[in-house]
Formats: sequence, structure tokens, C-alpha cells
Amino acid sequence: MSSPDPQVRAARNQSTSPAARGPVVAVTGAASGVGALLTERLAASDEVKQVIAIDERRGECAAAQWHILDVRDPAIADKLRGADVVVHLALDLDLETDAAARTAYNVRGTQTVLTAAAAAGVHRVVLCTSAMVYGALPDNELPLSEDAELRATAEATGVGDLLEVERLARRAPRAHPGLNVTVVRPAVLVGGGTDTALTRYFESPRLLVVAGSRPAWQFCHVEDLCSALEYAVLEKVDGELAVGCEGWLEQEEVEELSGIRRMELPSAVALGAAARLHRIGLTPSPAGDLAYTMYPWVVSGSRLHDAGWRPQWTNEEVLAELLEEVTGRHTVAGRRLGRKDATAAGAAGATVALLGAAAVVRRARKARRRI
Repeated sequence: MSSPDPQVRAARNQSTSPAARGPVVAVTGAASGVGALLTERLAASDEVKQVIAIDERRGECAAAQWHILDVRDPAIADKLRGADVVVHLALDLDLETDAAARTAYNVRGTQTVLTAAAAAGVHRVVLCTSAMVYGALPDNELPLSEDAELRATAEATGVGDLLEVERLARRAPRAHPGLNVTVVRPAVLVGGGTDTALTRYFESPRLLVVAGSRPAWQFCHVEDLCSALEYAVLEKVDGELAVGCEGWLEQEEVEELSGIRRMELPSAVALGAAARLHRIGLTPSPAGDLAYTMYPWVVSGSRLHDAGWRPQWTNEEVLAELLEEVTGRHTVAGRRLGRKDATAAGAAGATVALLGAAAVVRRARKARRRI
């Protein structure tokens, strides 16, 4: 019997290749940050058939099919038709964004994507929040399991939005039968230009330590987050997933590795001053952010581990990359300073800023009374 025509044989090989059998994946927030890294990763994967990239501007991944629109636009449902999985990464957690506008974008965007995905026949949505939703509390277990209660409050930057996203994730399968929702919760995220209150902690001239607190630092490199998201996309694991490096670092280890000395303050002073600074608009970080530098919120990542996933980065390696990324930046009490201001602040700038907050507030109050 003669062998098949070469073109027929090629077509057969293509139709049975992993990519041909793999899912069509849509990624929101695909033009920057984790979204851009994940889009590139999925587009290069032999296990993914096609990547649909959605953002308000076009990104650099030429292999993806791009759609330019706001995720809150109901027209997104048409762009999701034909997709098997949606990874929703279009969240705004920028410290400088107006809090009300940030919440409106994050909550409405997630609602729209979940509804549009169900309408378009998508069977799985992957959401990304943060391990911060577990809350940073003195009685937290080390480490926390994925099933641990979400005890965070809305007092830290963006955490209220993330808790609402978690609520929407739990409700969506009931509202849209047949829709599977997976939630991925990374530890302190580092890499890819990530800028949060927790990464800015390492831009200060001293590491603020609240007396009597018990910090435990666990990091998550963006590359490990992307590989965990890929596991969820390919249905190797589902449910609520925590992701981070193995284990954690004690505060003393962080100080030794970073070479940055601590500045220890009583709890009442640190929290009170941070609250005042934020209230009068001098810092972008509310006092609630301090809790995540005071108490542990380390996660086990057991579900991903049981599925065969392992982090490629250690806490020590991620901390080293973070310190390299923040070189040359100067932050006091969460506020970035220019070079001139940083020089004026000096080595004890963090303490001066915090202890000086009360005086600043007193002066502001006296000025208002005179008016």
C-alpha cells in the first residue's frame, strides 16, 4: 500500500499535535505586567492552541490575537467566543490610583468578565488575587492551608477589592452553572516591575519593625506565578490555589540578607503615625498595610504541590532580585522621594517621617483652627 501524500500526513500530524488539541485561552490585562508575561508563555506553549489577548492597548506578543477594549465593556463577550479558558488579570492595584476609581474598575471588570465568559460558553475562568486575603494576624498558622478562613479586612491597599473578587468567584458557579472558577493567591509578588506597599518596604533606609510583632516573609516570583497560572489553564489543578516560594524568612534573616538595619517602634506609635500620614494625604499606604509586615501570612501551596508543581525560585533568590530592582529608589513611609528629598531625609528618614507625623498633623489642625 502506498504511503499517504506528504500534505495529508502533515495535516494529520498537525491535527493530533498537543497544541491542536489544547485550549484556546483568553488573557485580560495582557499588555503589561503578569498579563504580558503569561501571554508570551502561553503563546509559546505546545499545549495551548491559541491565545486571545485583551487590553486597552496592544502588547508586544505578536503570536496572540489582540482585542483592544476595556474589560468593563459588555462587548467583551463577543471577543471571548471560541475561548475555552479566560485568565482575568486586568486589575488595578496601583498605590497612586484613587481608591474609589480602583474599586469601581476592579469589581465591575471582574463582574463583566465572569458574566461575559458564561455567555460566550467559556468553561473555566482563572482569577488572580493575593494571599493577603487570608489576613496578617498574630495567631495565623505557619503555613496557612488553602482552606484557611479569609480573615483580611479592607484596611490595606486593594485588599477590599480582592475580597470582593473572591466573593464573586464563589458566587459565579452558582449564578452560571457549568462555569468553573479557579482562584490563584500569590504571596508577596516580585519581578516584572511589580510595585506594591510590600515591595516599597525594601526601598526604605531602615526596615520598620513594630515592637512585639512576628514578621514572616514569603515571596512569589512572577515567573512562578505564571507557571502556576498555566497549571490552572491546562486543568492540572483547580479550586483555590496559594502560590509562593518554599518556606519563609524570619525578619532577622531578611535584615541579614538585605544588609538593611531595622528601626523598631512601639505599635501605637507606628500604627497611629501611619494612619495620620495617610489621612492627611502624605502617604499612599493606609495603616492596614503595616499588618502585613508585622504578622505572618505564609501559605503552603499544597494543592499545586500535590499536582506536581514546584517553585523555581527560593525566597532568598527573590529577595535578592527585589533588592536589585529597588536600587536607587528612596521611599519613606510608602512615599517615593526624589534624589534631593531622599538625601535630606537621611538614613533615619523612615523614623523621622513616622515620628514627625504627629507634629505634622498638629500643625495642620492649628492651621485649620486659625482659618
